[in-house]
Amino acid sequence: MKTYEQALNEGREKLLEAGIEEYAVDAFLLMSESLGISKTAYYMKQKDIISDADYETYMSVIARRQTHEPLQYITGRAYFMGYEFWVNENVLIPRMDTECLVIEAEKLLNGNSANILDMCTGSGCIITSLMLRNPKMSGMGTDISEDALAVAKKNATRLSCENVSFIQGDLFENITGKFDMIVSNPPYIRTNEITGLMEEVRSYEPNNALDGHEDGLNFYREITKNASKYLKEDGFLCYEIGHDQGVDVIRIMEENHFKDCRVIKDLAGLDRVVTGHL
Repeated sequence: MKTYEQALNEGREKLLEAGIEEYAVDAFLLMSESLGISKTAYYMKQKDIISDADYETYMSVIARRQTHEPLQYITGRAYFMGYEFWVNENVLIPRMDTECLVIEAEKLLNGNSANILDMCTGSGCIITSLMLRNPKMSGMGTDISEDALAVAKKNATRLSCENVSFIQGDLFENITGKFDMIVSNPPYIRTNEITGLMEEVRSYEPNNALDGHEDGLNFYREITKNASKYLKEDGFLCYEIGHDQGVDVIRIMEENHFKDCRVIKDLAGLDRVVTGHL
């Protein structure tokens, strides 16, 4: 028989042995999520005996994290722009770095009514956040993966976001009409760099949402060369980029007649977003 405190310590030790960097935080979060125990409740009952059923439940999620399965896939939750998004293995986990893309898009649109297209939408976190924060706008997300779109649609429904729709297709396939802005966080990791990513990413996050082909720029080329057909006059194109891709993405945009192209850094001081307009 073990107490909640002993079970938590066991979880910490297992994650530490597995090489999980944030082992202490993850062990507690997994206990809280799997057993429905808040921090206050834990401290009130830490010396109590944990039931066999609760112990097994907790150890089962610890075992998953020991394999380096991302915490967000285990809990089914990720947070982006202050909203809680449901995630699973079919979508990339929303990251704080990408919030820079949302913020820059909003600056360019300056609160005006706009119609926005989100390419490679994944979980839908970018377009859904934009719509929730700017209810006068309307948006559409597209992705080649039906499984990813199922996640995006569920997130929009859960968050009561009614001014967004989703459509399946390979980039601009099945897209009609004109937009004031196209935003995208496309796959941009160079193929030969994927094996060097942390295990949580390379082994669990969807490869088709990571692999930007040989030089990591394939999707920037494909989206940019077709974007003008789907943008209104003076329409904006906004990308998330890898930290060393700013010069190349600006070149691609300028070759396709986009103007005033610039790179915006994230909070860590790394190149993160490129914007331009027709």
